[in-house]
Amino acid sequence: MKSSKLTRAPTLDDVARTAGLSSMTVSRALNTPHLVRPKTVEKVLQAVRVTGYIPNALAGGLASRRSRLIAVVVPQINNNMFVDTIQTLSDELALRGYHMLLCVAGYTQQTESELVSTLLSRRPDGVVLTGIHHSPELKKIILNAAIPVVEIWDLTPTPLDMLVGFSHEKIGIATGEYLYRKGYRRPGLLWAGDQRAAQRKRGLCEVLSRHGISEPGQVDVPLPASLALGRSGLTALLAQDDYDVIVCSSDTLAQGAIMEAESRGMSVPGDLAVIGFGDLDFAASNRPAITTVSVDRRAIGCRAATLLADRIEGVGQDESIVDIGFHLIERESA
Repeated sequence: MKSSKLTRAPTLDDVARTAGLSSMTVSRALNTPHLVRPKTVEKVLQAVRVTGYIPNALAGGLASRRSRLIAVVVPQINNNMFVDTIQTLSDELALRGYHMLLCVAGYTQQTESELVSTLLSRRPDGVVLTGIHHSPELKKIILNAAIPVVEIWDLTPTPLDMLVGFSHEKIGIATGEYLYRKGYRRPGLLWAGDQRAAQRKRGLCEVLSRHGISEPGQVDVPLPASLALGRSGLTALLAQDDYDVIVCSSDTLAQGAIMEAESRGMSVPGDLAVIGFGDLDFAASNRPAITTVSVDRRAIGCRAATLLADRIEGVGQDESIVDIGFHLIERESA
């Protein structure tokens, strides 16, 4: 069984010692700051930041009992990419007697850090985070919270605690090799800029560069991806140059690009091939069906829930890092 990485959670006394104040003064500064001198409040807040202390927002005594709550942080919920994972997480946790507390953090590390601090004040039994790229502040808060953590949708040999995901860079590499093997030499990139998509692009561009394609055209679009952004993004790309394939950071953008191409009288893939990512529900039914990369979104939720519940309940674990892999699915669009 893998040894736990968890440490003792910082206490009010730790904050008091760091600030050089009494525990009573620290308590007043945190609970009734308007009754405490501003300089003292600032000293206490600085000590809180240094120690990573998280005030308990629940009634006294709950810290010694399980809350049966699992905090889950995702960048967005209006994206089919995450819906299946969230639903499976909820279902599997419910079977183990836990309730999911869901929070949407967007794609900024600062927002994620603030939300996790708030969630931890409710004393959940465990936390699920999306991705592996977090602010130093969040890492400190999480590690000091002394509760199990599972990161999902990414891969690294050094997770905060446990991890269920796949390599985005390897997906980019596999996509580049596939396109080159198929004979495409003039790729354009239609990309939404979150960090996981950036990893896929890095792997893709490494392969293209190796084959002598050093600077593919690119249009960046804001998050979240949409059909409209796929259409406008392709319009911007076609204004730059001629391409034989458009690589999209999501199936949603790919579908929009296909719609725009066909509205211009272009044949997909005859005049312009398109490839996406995610294998969303519509990808196989689209006409033309979208060539894409599939990841088992439900498996991510299931494995994450199992790892977390097992750790909380002290059940033996053979692994703490789960690579679910991916599959590149060839269809009509590329």
